[in-house]
Formats: sequence, C-alpha cells, structure tokens
Amino acid sequence: MPAEQIASNLALINWTVLTGLAVGSFAVVVLARIATAATRGYLGFTALCAAGFGILAWLSDTGLPPLAAGSPVTVDAAFDLPRRIALVLFIVLAIVTMLAIARRQRAILPGLGALAAGVATLVLGALTWGGDLAGAIPLAIQLLVLAMATGGVFAAMILGHWYLVTPKLPEAPLVLVSRRLLWIVGIQVLLFVGWVGFGAGPGAGGAAGGAGPFGALGGPWALFVWLRLIVGLIFPLVVSWAAVQTARSRSMESATGLLYIDVGAIASGTILAAGLYFGAGLLV
Repeated sequence: MPAEQIASNLALINWTVLTGLAVGSFAVVVLARIATAATRGYLGFTALCAAGFGILAWLSDTGLPPLAAGSPVTVDAAFDLPRRIALVLFIVLAIVTMLAIARRQRAILPGLGALAAGVATLVLGALTWGGDLAGAIPLAIQLLVLAMATGGVFAAMILGHWYLVTPKLPEAPLVLVSRRLLWIVGIQVLLFVGWVGFGAGPGAGGAAGGAGPFGALGGPWALFVWLRLIVGLIFPLVVSWAAVQTARSRSMESATGLLYIDVGAIASGTILAAGLYFGAGLLV
C-alpha cells in the first residue's frame, strides 16, 4: 500500500526535512546579512537554529536504516562518509557564523562557507540516492529547492515574529525574504509540472508513475501526488503571496500569522515530496 511504503521510509523523510530546515534557514541568514538591515539578534538566533537542525540531521544521518523493501530507489554507500563530513562542516561553520555575528562581525566568509557545505550535503545526498548521474542531477535540484522552501519559510516566520518585539525594524527585510520565498514556491510549482509531465524519478516508468505524461496524477499514488500539488504547492503559493502583500503594507502581525500557516503547508509538502520519492521513486 502507498501509505505503508511512505511510512516505511520515515527515516529518510526525516533526514530530508531536517537537512532542508538547516540549510534553507541558514541561506536566509546569509541573504539577510548581506542584503538587509536585519538585527544581529535575529541573525544569530536563526543561525543557532540552523546549527541545531544540522545536529539533528546528523544524528538522523548516522542512524539511517536500509531502504524499505519495494522502494525503487538505489543507494550508493560510497557517498555516506563524504555526506556526513559535509554536514559536520556545515554545523561547525554555522556555529562560527553565529558567534561572529554575536561579536558584531560581518561573518560573510564563514557564512558562505557554511552555505557551501550545506549545499554539498544535499548534492552528496542526491548522489547517494539518485542512482546514476542522470537521476542524481534532478534529485539534487529537488533537494535544494525543498531546502530553500522548508528552511526559508521557517526563517521568514521567525523574522516576522521578530517584528513583534522590534517594532521599529524596517519592513524591507521581511518583504525581501517573503518575496524570495514566493519565488521558490513558484519554482516548485514549475518543477512539479516538469517532473510529472516528463515522468521524473526511478519509479516513474513503472506502475507507480501511471501511464504516459502526467500519469502519476492518476496512478496508484495519485492521492499523495494531488495532496503534494494542492496542499504543498498551490496553497503555499497563495499564502506566500499574501504574506508579501501584508509585509509591504507593514501589517506585520498578519504577515507573521500567514507565515505560521505557510510553515505547516510547506513542511507538509516537503514530507509528501520526500515520501513519494523514497517510497515510489517519483519526483513531484
């Protein structure tokens, strides 16, 4: 049963969500540090959260079980150690960045280094579970975009909450972060159309993918594919657009409330996307 196959790969879904939260939220720290007047308190706290998510992801990574029986995904264990090393490097540099920000330093170099290590972790994850290079490249794109959405919406929600305790903070940081989040979700919608339309993923050519272009929309996994589209993409796209508009009008309480809703919707979409890949071999 599809639900049972998703449940049997919860460890890998957990890795995807935690790593995405870590790398995506830290990407917002780097962006906000370079391009906005976000406060040191917000930047340091979000960097600390990213490091914490990274530690949880590392604990998840070191305890990953074998793939569940029936999964069309293959594993290349040669990338396990490099992936874990990259993740540890991300954690260390994220902490260094947080400490540097606390000391009133710009912390651009350690921030960019941590971000590069985080991206490397996701790319090495794609090489681990993507099969050959032709499968690893689209999976790397998927993992990177999932991270930017999942971690990005978490960091945007924290930033919105910061306005409740720092009312004089200009609206530009939240507008910028919310607008970038809207772009990322829009990219995810376009990728969904491409993935489903061309049948991307190691399981798309079999029964899991249905028959012909967009076959996954009517195959045995159709319920979860539609939930990914409606709950995890279309709904967050509307909410993210509304968050940008309310932030621009400086209705920060409304923007923060919308971003709280967005966190749940985008996280649900990430869980569905990871479950469909590791359970059915479908990129959505």
